[in-house]
Amino acid sequence: MELFTMFWEYRSYFLTGLQYTLLLAALGVLCGFILGLIITLLRMSPWRIVRFIGHAWVEFLRGTPMLVQLLIIHYGFSTAFNINFSPIQSGAITLSINSSAYLAEIFRAGIQGVDRGQGEAARSLGMSRWMSLRFIIVPQAIKSVLPAIGNEFVTIIKESSIVSFIGITELMFQSGAVVTITYDGMTPYLIVAIMYFILTFTLSRILGLFERKLRASDYR
Repeated sequence: MELFTMFWEYRSYFLTGLQYTLLLAALGVLCGFILGLIITLLRMSPWRIVRFIGHAWVEFLRGTPMLVQLLIIHYGFSTAFNINFSPIQSGAITLSINSSAYLAEIFRAGIQGVDRGQGEAARSLGMSRWMSLRFIIVPQAIKSVLPAIGNEFVTIIKESSIVSFIGITELMFQSGAVVTITYDGMTPYLIVAIMYFILTFTLSRILGLFERKLRASDYR
C-alpha cells in the first residue's frame, strides 16, 4: 500500500519521468535504426576506407561505456568545440549513436542471412549492386531482424536511465527528486523498478506475439 500511496501522491513526478524515458527510447531506436542501416551499408562498401569508417564506428561505440559517450557529447563537445547541446539533445544523440552500433551488427547479420542467389539473380536482371540491396536484400533482412530491433528498444528503455547524470527528468532523475523530498531511499526506487519492469515485460510479450505472427506468415 505504501508503494501505491507514494506513487499516487507523486504521480506527476513519475509520469513525467515515464514520458521522457519513452521519448528518449523512441528517438534512440528510430534514429539508431536509420544510422545503423547507413553504417551497415558503409561496412559493405567496395572501398576499403569507407569500410574502415563503418567498422571503426561500430567497434568504438560498442567498446566504450555509454556513460562516457554521454559525457563526451554533453560536456566534451562544449569545452573542446564550443558546441552546446541541451540535456535532451545530448541524451537523444548518445542513445541514437550507441543504438546504431548494435543495430548495424543486427542488420549485417540479417543481410548476410539472405540467400546470395537472390542478389545474383537481381544483378542478372540488370540491377546494380545498390539497387539489389535497396529493393531485394535489405527489405528481407529488415523483416528477419525485426524481433532483434524490438529487443534493442527494450534495452534502450533500460539504458536511458544514464541520462539522469546530465539532469534530464526521466524516471531515475524523478525518483531521485522524490527521495530528496520524502527522505525515503527505498520506496521511490522500488516504484521506478516496477515501472521499468512493466514497460519491458509488456514490450517483450508484444514482441514475442509479433515474432510468432511473422513466423506463421512465413509458413503460409
